[in-house]
Amino acid sequence: MTTPDNDALSRRMGDFRRQLAEAEQMVGSDDVIGTAGGGAVRIGVRGEFSFTSVEIDPRVVDPAETELLEDLLLAALRDAVTRLAERRRTALGGILATLLDDEDGPEPPAGPPPALD
Repeated sequence: MTTPDNDALSRRMGDFRRQLAEAEQMVGSDDVIGTAGGGAVRIGVRGEFSFTSVEIDPRVVDPAETELLEDLLLAALRDAVTRLAERRRTALGGILATLLDDEDGPEPPAGPPPALD
């Protein structure tokens, strides 16, 4: 037998699952660009962390400076991952805040907790 509180909780969990799936789908289809060196290196990444493109301004390619290019690539990769992670946090954070801010949920019991014997 279900109670009104259980029914409300079941509805909220169903809503949560639906919103979570929608957020994952939205973020999964996002494309972001990470940059380094003032835009000289650009790396594209999709929401599921698959890298899609690398663009390098020819002016920063010097065979004697491969270490600099490696540093710029790594910085652009980190920037892309940071941007994508922030989008995911934002999308999922709103859902979790909604779930935790349950105005219709059961009220906590009034008064101090019962004493343990």
